[in-house]
Amino acid sequence: MANHYHAVFVLAIAVIGMVSAAVVPRSLLPTGHTNVPMNLTADIVLRDGYYLEQHQVTTADGYILTMFRIPGSPANPVRQGKNVAFLMHGLLSSSADYVISGSGRALAYLLVDAGYDVWLGNARGNTNSRRHIFHDPDARSTNFWDFSWHEIGYFDLPAMIDYTLAYTGHTSLHYAGHSQGTTSFFVMASTRPDYNKKIRSMHALAPVAFMSNLRSPFVRAFAPFVNQLEWIMSMLGVNEFLPSNEMMILGGQRLCEDESPFQEVCANVLFLIGGFNSPQLNRTMIPALLENAPAGASVNQLVHYAQGYNSGRFRQYDFGLTLNLIRYGSVRPPDYPLHRVTAPVALHFSDNDWLAAVSDVRELHSHLSNSIGLFRVSDPRWNHLDFVWGIDANTFLYERVISFMDRFN
Repeated sequence: MANHYHAVFVLAIAVIGMVSAAVVPRSLLPTGHTNVPMNLTADIVLRDGYYLEQHQVTTADGYILTMFRIPGSPANPVRQGKNVAFLMHGLLSSSADYVISGSGRALAYLLVDAGYDVWLGNARGNTNSRRHIFHDPDARSTNFWDFSWHEIGYFDLPAMIDYTLAYTGHTSLHYAGHSQGTTSFFVMASTRPDYNKKIRSMHALAPVAFMSNLRSPFVRAFAPFVNQLEWIMSMLGVNEFLPSNEMMILGGQRLCEDESPFQEVCANVLFLIGGFNSPQLNRTMIPALLENAPAGASVNQLVHYAQGYNSGRFRQYDFGLTLNLIRYGSVRPPDYPLHRVTAPVALHFSDNDWLAAVSDVRELHSHLSNSIGLFRVSDPRWNHLDFVWGIDANTFLYERVISFMDRFN
């Protein structure tokens, strides 16, 4: 989740700095292709020897999204009829979250090895999904960035889920999301309840809906000034928050590599976002992490989270009194009707998560009618980012997630 205090995070980052349906392992690519610049997710998957497809889907409001499918590996061949697992990333991140840790550790690979047909989603606005049928994300004046995570839940997830099910011939799938990948799911399942029947099981990793008790210093410092930030950004014509660029990637590689005296500074920046847990951060992987994140997002996504922290409610975007009356027929935005979420949901949480406080996760749980349960990660230091990047995520978390999926097949 990218609820980071803008000025502080930008400074910190500055300091630390279609292959279309191609089902081939990296080893079978022509030699001349191995040095061709590729999408990060695709490059990682093919490097690790897994099969890969790239798919695109257009949402009802015109965004063109990229999904990646990992249907098998040399050790677990592609075959028809595999159960489908769909994985969704957090804010300021991308599908690379689920493969970046490598074979034997990354959730996507573990699911493929367990016999699942794995699909990786990408939300509008990140490095994989910066296209629209009309709007140019890089234009000086554009409506491309006029969205928050509400639209990701209302438009993006249904479009990707429908495409995945139609392509595979299934009527339902398993869903796992991290941070904003959980927020957007609860938007979809509450505002478009017909999608609940398309979900065999949902696994919320560091679930974010209610936020009033989070401990992140970035969010707590930024949230009181959210209205001013929104106005300033609008006046400046800045709609994208922390876009991915070569300078950040190069900075991460140079300042955060193993030989750099600044590597521990890089590590502590990550800890300040999601909580401290030094043993679970693979420092050698930091440059790759910073190549993946920030992957781009709208300012409105950040603002929407800050609004949730300020209000203590899980509700739609607050456009201000006048626009709220026009859009919602009330001066305040409506709460999301979580009682309409009927898919089986497992909430995986931790005590040291600075962005998904235990009390807020319990509040979310109290609103769900068909919860599988609350599942605490046993490591008392487990933080928000460990859910996707932790060295021992397999043993602390993923084995349990996969066993639950198996139970609902």
